[in-house]
Amino acid sequence: MNMPKQNSERGFTLLELMVSMALGLIVMAAMASLFKTGMNSTMLVTQRAETQQNMRAAVDLMVKDISMAGAGLPSGGLQLPLAGGATAAKYGCDQGGTCHVTNHTYASNFMYGIIPGYTNGVEGGASIPAAPAPAINDSITVVYADYNFPLSEYDVTFPLAPDGTSICLTPNTAFAATPPPAPNAAGGIQAGDLILINGANGVTAVGEATNVTATTISFANLDPLNFNYSKNGTTTNNVYAVSAGGGYACPPPVTVPQTTQGTAYRLYVVTYYLTVPGAGQTPRLMRQVNGFTPVPVADDIINLQFAFDTYNSTTNALDANQPNPLGVGESPTLIQKVNLVVMGQSIINSGNKSQNMYLATSVSARNLAFRNRYQ
Repeated sequence: MNMPKQNSERGFTLLELMVSMALGLIVMAAMASLFKTGMNSTMLVTQRAETQQNMRAAVDLMVKDISMAGAGLPSGGLQLPLAGGATAAKYGCDQGGTCHVTNHTYASNFMYGIIPGYTNGVEGGASIPAAPAPAINDSITVVYADYNFPLSEYDVTFPLAPDGTSICLTPNTAFAATPPPAPNAAGGIQAGDLILINGANGVTAVGEATNVTATTISFANLDPLNFNYSKNGTTTNNVYAVSAGGGYACPPPVTVPQTTQGTAYRLYVVTYYLTVPGAGQTPRLMRQVNGFTPVPVADDIINLQFAFDTYNSTTNALDANQPNPLGVGESPTLIQKVNLVVMGQSIINSGNKSQNMYLATSVSARNLAFRNRYQ
């Protein structure tokens, strides 16, 4: 009796299975590695893009302010109040008395369009470990007139028996058809603003507004920034000196020539510096204007440096990239160009691996001194 023959089917041997699994794992590992590389590249690009965008926003704002430095100031700068108990005026400070840069007084009480702040760039002298060695951080302060708010469309007069503690403001008749907004209107003058007054007697002075109404600006003594000194405090380079001791009823009668006393502008004194907030937060670039509270401009800025191209009146040449022109005896009024370097750290950290980037630019100080070397 013949038994039926069974057909057997061939399968995979154990060795074949192991080889195929090994090959599959190799392919999967390669794909995982490729995916990880792609994710790292994406994170790197994201880090760099956000860091660059953050720094560009900061640099654009600084360039705008620096390019305006000196606008509206007398040529060569402005001497602030002297004698009679006057103390040095301050910048980089707010109404609460907090000064955000270490050296915060005007040298010789003289206001320049640009005030370099070599190694004076971190509030409270705080340490920034991520800053490249040697850890040099600078601040910069620029001064310019605000031409947006039309304070110059008002005639400045002084009250009877002036003592330098207030001025009267009357719209100039040339703008009767479209009168300017009230000084205390939204976006107008506030306590803490600096007011530049140009007198008909050729005297120019700066006062800190302590109170503002629709028709007056007050400059009370003991202001936080040390600009105001009345008749009894000092008689030179203050608001009282602009009045020349004469005044009218406030507001003056229509018959009084209102243009005999002068005009006024708001000054912006803008300081840029770094601060290190508490609770482990990263360094932050700050912008402080007049006597107001500083506002953050950009996060994760770990290095801020400035160098200046300064005209040398002795050699009739340009001294390029001077990090500390005041330290070598050069005047800020001769600064021709500001060279700015900002270093930022990535906002997003991938596995605690931060990306650092530099951004550099140069700004011409168009309103500062001009020297014609061809004469």
